[in-house]
Amino acid sequence: MQFKRVSVDTSKSVFTVHAIDESDVPIVQRDFSRAQFKVFFSKLKATQVVMEACGGAHYWGRVLAAMGHEVKLIPPQYVKPFVKRTKNDRNDAAAISEAASRPDMRYVPVKSAEIQADGIELTSRTMLVDQRTSLINALRGHAAEFGVVSAKGQHLAGKLLELIAESDEVPAAAKAALAQIGEQIRYLDGQLKAMERRLAQRHKANAVSQLLSAIPGIGVISSLTLAVHVDPKQFKSARHFSAWLGLTPKQRSSGGKQRLGSITKAGNQRIRTLLVVGAMTVIRHAAKGGKCGTLWLQSLLGRRPKKLAAVALANKMARIAWAMMTTGEEYRHPARA
Repeated sequence: MQFKRVSVDTSKSVFTVHAIDESDVPIVQRDFSRAQFKVFFSKLKATQVVMEACGGAHYWGRVLAAMGHEVKLIPPQYVKPFVKRTKNDRNDAAAISEAASRPDMRYVPVKSAEIQADGIELTSRTMLVDQRTSLINALRGHAAEFGVVSAKGQHLAGKLLELIAESDEVPAAAKAALAQIGEQIRYLDGQLKAMERRLAQRHKANAVSQLLSAIPGIGVISSLTLAVHVDPKQFKSARHFSAWLGLTPKQRSSGGKQRLGSITKAGNQRIRTLLVVGAMTVIRHAAKGGKCGTLWLQSLLGRRPKKLAAVALANKMARIAWAMMTTGEEYRHPARA
């Protein structure tokens, strides 16, 4: 049997297939198990297969491409407007097919296993940092219940543990529980240091990451994240890239009147966060008379609050990063204030 297009709504164990013929009439709408799904496509003539982009979809994209099928992945936010009425697996699969029929639809390239592996280590680091932050906050909160407080900062968790151990106000049972939290914090510290050493080695071996690290506000983690997660060929321009990151204003324009709001916060949240945090670091150094205080930044800080200026600077950093990844040129330092 030959289909014009097969759309698939994926999950861990159930795969809903929506196949249409040349007249765009659905001729297959059914659920498959994992084993049945592979058998179905192995017997199918080469056809176009469309799925929503996610981690698992990249794996299946590689599997189906090896069978000779043309695989296309659509960002989930582009599928959502085509879901009719009640959301369920079959309606989702039909919506994926409808979205793929649009001539101006944008697709996500299927990632290789190596690229996905590189991204997992960066994601794992973020998860461990979040876990450590949660434990430190819990430690500070419980210690404060017995009047034991210390200055903020991840590096001061050890000092707080010492204060708890020395305090006569903290009962023995609480000391034991908080000491166990301290052990978990130390364990995560060791895991993060080992991971950051591996990431530093990967940064040195990655030419694109090395290139991007010359941009003020972009360090090893940020540059490596950009190098691993971003394919500059996907974007028509630097503005297209910054819009994908959610660093451009929302539009509520109508009747020829342009109304701009806050940034959209669409796209890759991790990259956007890293750029904004890096921009805040640049602004702090600029306020102290650092070398990264350019004329443009000083002028912006004179007119806008620091946080708003940080978002604008992050937008500019994203555009510079895209240009450097596209052309391979080195960073050119602008005129300083």
